Amino acid sequence: MKYNRLKGFCDIIPPDIHIWHTVEQIIIDKLKQYGYEEMRLPIVESTDLFYRGIGEGTDIVEKEMYTFNDRAGRSLTLRPEGTASAVRAYLENQLFNRPAPQRFFYYGPMFRYERPQKGRLRQFYQIGVEAFGIGASSLDAEMLFMARSILDAIGLDSLTTEINSIGCSACRPNFIKLLKDYYRDKLDKLCADCKRRYDKNPLRILDCKVPNCVELKNEAPAIRHCLCQDCKGHFEMLIRYIEEYGLSFQINDRLVRGFDYYTKTAFEITTDKLGAQNAVLAGGRYDYLVEQFGGTNTPAIGFAIGMERIVDLIKDRINMSNPLRIFICHLGDETFIHAQKIADEIRRYNIVAETNHGSTSLKNQIRRADRLGARYVLILGSDELKANKIKWKDLQTGSQYEGALDEFVRHLCIER
Repeated sequence: MKYNRLKGFCDIIPPDIHIWHTVEQIIIDKLKQYGYEEMRLPIVESTDLFYRGIGEGTDIVEKEMYTFNDRAGRSLTLRPEGTASAVRAYLENQLFNRPAPQRFFYYGPMFRYERPQKGRLRQFYQIGVEAFGIGASSLDAEMLFMARSILDAIGLDSLTTEINSIGCSACRPNFIKLLKDYYRDKLDKLCADCKRRYDKNPLRILDCKVPNCVELKNEAPAIRHCLCQDCKGHFEMLIRYIEEYGLSFQINDRLVRGFDYYTKTAFEITTDKLGAQNAVLAGGRYDYLVEQFGGTNTPAIGFAIGMERIVDLIKDRINMSNPLRIFICHLGDETFIHAQKIADEIRRYNIVAETNHGSTSLKNQIRRADRLGARYVLILGSDELKANKIKWKDLQTGSQYEGALDEFVRHLCIER
């Protein structure tokens, strides 16, 4: 029987995996420079965690979660996003006892049963970033600046930073009333999902991508004009900070994000090179979620980076040169152990080294080394063994040498 991967899932294999490693390392190095530490979170959580955190009226909870009962009858869900898990870990492990802000990042697959398309899969990878304990807009500005510096370090261009404030529990009800008043006589023009959202979660209408709904929301009221004094002051200070940072941005009055837990600042960094799924990084502030999960009043902010979209943008520009690779050809069974010892010695210098297995001619071994992308082949036969020397050949130039192993290693170190 032939098996194929499931729709909406993909294999990440060489040579693309080398791009992933490069991008991941750039992001992680930059996050560590800002004081963020890694946490590793479970892929499976209690279903209620996401119902409570993301919101029952969201598309993710209503239509997109992979939920199942385990053998004990408990309802479990493959995580559709990371913030709810991060908050659970923050509380369960009492990370709030550390000095604020407590800064963390995590990395791994997320799962949503969506219609697969370019830039949107059913299993997708995210790097999530969370900071707890500080409510000042200066932290929002620092996070936005850090986000752009990460994308700049990767080499992305043609980016737009969009920001908005979506208010808080004090001012959002007034805006929702205005929004419902605006859409009341336009319900027949909304898509089926937005007609349902009108009663359950009208803010989600502003996040709809259906053309009719997009056109209607252009004239919808802006939440920015309904903000309470606290939210208004927070947003004005954020704008001031990011202007002083020298960061270019746009205010997008229709930006609301897809989760119910967001408060005040919401942001996205988008590109014009990905089509409809154009966000490469998105996030915002969620000042009530920790308390909602049983903790004390704890302001927090975070964002997620979509790895597939970034890799798709960068794969044609990133340096795809293979790591330095050495292949050791040995002639005769008595030379095999010596070839392995030489390979181990070379690996100490963080160089890829492989040996041949089985009885194969020298010609076939060199051919295999070339197919593997090896730069050098080392040749070890009984004569070389007796003389305590090795022969090596540069497969790029065709040059050949003979000498002691330490001479070859010195040659490699100079070349690197």
